[in-house]
Amino acid sequence: MNTHKVAVITGASQGIGAALTAAYQDLGYAVVANSRSIPDASTDTLETVAGDIGDPAVARRIVDVAVERFGRVDTLINNAGIFVAKPFTEYTPEDYDAVKRTNVDGFFHISQAVIEQLLKQDQGGHVVSVTTTLLENASSSVPSALASLSKGGIAAATKSLAIEYAGRGIRVNAVSPGIIRTPMHAPETHEFLAALQPVGSLGEVADVVRGVIYLEQSPFVTGEFLHVDGGQSAGH
Repeated sequence: MNTHKVAVITGASQGIGAALTAAYQDLGYAVVANSRSIPDASTDTLETVAGDIGDPAVARRIVDVAVERFGRVDTLINNAGIFVAKPFTEYTPEDYDAVKRTNVDGFFHISQAVIEQLLKQDQGGHVVSVTTTLLENASSSVPSALASLSKGGIAAATKSLAIEYAGRGIRVNAVSPGIIRTPMHAPETHEFLAALQPVGSLGEVADVVRGVIYLEQSPFVTGEFLHVDGGQSAGH
């Protein structure tokens, strides 16, 4: 009989998602990991599901695999995201559709499927979403209206869901990173991006992972936005 708790992690093929997959396994969880191009893998504590998280059928398949393979779901990490920095009038319909599909549709479909499963289990659970500190601290150096439109919706939904399900033992939180050193940012941009942080350096993937794990291990915390942003949300 499986005795692992089970985490579902989206955007898990690289960067923060890959690090979270390893971290949750280190905590003793089994993980169902998703991204569009994640390689097939199946071990005692890992199952991968490739596919576009914006597709509701993929979201349902992820939860079905978790239940069939490991018997349950305990935690969802909504990490998948697209960030397109452009002046507002230069966004194309294709930019909008891509960001909406991954950031909004992806969040909605997998969160709905996981929360439905958590309610069936009736043993509580946890949903954590990765947003961005630019929601609260916009920067003229990083035009980000599409990120704010999409991740801002997730931030609002985080509080709403936290209250809706608090009485059922399901906690809903978010981590709001600043600029993190990931494959999303080309090395030649690092010096410029570091200068935007009050602390003068980029964040590391491990910083975000520690934030998520803190929320995971804090049963009295729900509806919270944990800023992992080098002071950006505090000011400049």
